[in-house]
Amino acid sequence: MSLFGMLVRTSHTRLAVAIGASLVCGLANVLLVALINQALNAPLDGLASYALPFVLVIALVMGSQVLSRALFAYLSQQGLATLRMHISRHVVAAPLRGLEKAGRGRIQAALADDTTTLSNFFTGFPMLVTSAVVVLGCLGYLAYLSWVIFLVSVLAIGLGSLGYHLCHSHMLQYFRKAGASQDELFGHFDAMVSGAKELKLNRSKARRFLDEVLVSAVEQVRRNRAKGLMLFAITGGWGRLLFLVLIGVVLFLRLWVPSDTAVITGYVMVFLYMMGPLEGVLLNLPQMSQARVASARIEATLAQLEAEARSQTPAPAVQAKGVTLELDGLTHGYFSEREDEVFTLGPVTLTLKPGEITFLVGGNGSGKTTLAKLIAGLYVPESGEVRVDGRPVAADGRDDYRQLFSAVFSDFHLFDTLLEAPDSSLDSQASDWLAKLHLEHKVSVSNGSFSTRELSQGQRKRLALIVACLEGRPVIIFDEWAADQDPAFREVFYCELLPELRAQGKTLLVISHDDRYFHLADQLIKLERGQIVSSSSRQSSPAVCQVHRG
Repeated sequence: MSLFGMLVRTSHTRLAVAIGASLVCGLANVLLVALINQALNAPLDGLASYALPFVLVIALVMGSQVLSRALFAYLSQQGLATLRMHISRHVVAAPLRGLEKAGRGRIQAALADDTTTLSNFFTGFPMLVTSAVVVLGCLGYLAYLSWVIFLVSVLAIGLGSLGYHLCHSHMLQYFRKAGASQDELFGHFDAMVSGAKELKLNRSKARRFLDEVLVSAVEQVRRNRAKGLMLFAITGGWGRLLFLVLIGVVLFLRLWVPSDTAVITGYVMVFLYMMGPLEGVLLNLPQMSQARVASARIEATLAQLEAEARSQTPAPAVQAKGVTLELDGLTHGYFSEREDEVFTLGPVTLTLKPGEITFLVGGNGSGKTTLAKLIAGLYVPESGEVRVDGRPVAADGRDDYRQLFSAVFSDFHLFDTLLEAPDSSLDSQASDWLAKLHLEHKVSVSNGSFSTRELSQGQRKRLALIVACLEGRPVIIFDEWAADQDPAFREVFYCELLPELRAQGKTLLVISHDDRYFHLADQLIKLERGQIVSSSSRQSSPAVCQVHRG
């Protein structure tokens, strides 16, 4: 599998040494069994000659076992880190629509559960290799002692393996079902945390969520995994039973067929010793199956998060002054659950100019946020063209195009640090903005890190606005920014901050329902059901803000 190939390539030397140590450990165990059997049947005057080889073989077993397990423990954690970074890079590089289709639950499951399953497989791999070598070596030793017993042993192991393979396909089906149920369960866990306020305010809702929704999802995961593991347990029991029957046949064979007691003792001892490693192989087979399922799920998720085309040339330096954006016949369609149909936005023809404030207005569900994401390059238009200062944006230049934008969407996320400058270079500017937005008593900035994010929604939005302005991008989008602000800060936003940014030459797009401030717009665009129904521009000088107090 490609994921396993990637993990092998990242640590091929350590992996080769770890596998070699596991092979040596298995062979040394077989040698130890043969040595013990020979020592048990050796005369007393020759027993001392086995002491030094016995000590050396024990040292070899212990040394190779410790080395293989230590290396595989290291490789499992390195593999876990490599996989998580690999998936994270795909997530960051994926189109926004692809992330939305995959869903947070599926992505979180890939990063947490599936990668851990693969890591656990690597942790148990040395036992699998060592046990397999021990089983094969013991069979070889049995063949050396007696071909008849060897053939009977192979027959018993073959019957046990046949029983395993008959259940294997069903076991994999249950593991796959458990994986799909786990994605749903992760989504419910996310909802449990995100909706904690609503659940605490409504006891019956919380009880129903726990007793019906969550219990059902947990039960589906439990039931499917339990069935898969039960099938495996039945198979393992069947194999163990065949081995015990085989030991009984060899042990009581002397009643009918004269046999050398020492040889029979060797057979029984090898069988008993081989049962542990054989069970070790069988116990690791479910992990191998789960690792295959996890790998397939990760591969499917990464295929859904296929990265968009990107230019190979270095990204241009970000300019602070605004740019002219021209949208010519842009369209975008997606399935609307509320309307139960495909919602089509556009065709949209629109021009956004530097030093101007454009208000985008319209009812809920009219497509305002979708249009803003389309303008910002977060969604790919199905048709039409976007031009920046007259230059068309190519498909492989969309990532460069997005670097022109800062945005505060209604579902914004606030990071711990100013990631664009994780040092003290922006601390002074950030402190000025904090004072301007009356947050200096709540938050401070040191070396690019916020002292806290434990703020009200309105305060968090103010902090997000500060982050957007500090990025120094030429185009800024505000999606219902003032919706969570009190009247005083709404007035600060519309009457002070927006005019200040306009004076800096920024290209501003503001999604708003505050009709009392519509007169401040240089351009007012009204959207209904994905269509621009009206567009008006002010030809005179900027309007004066009408201050409303109290």
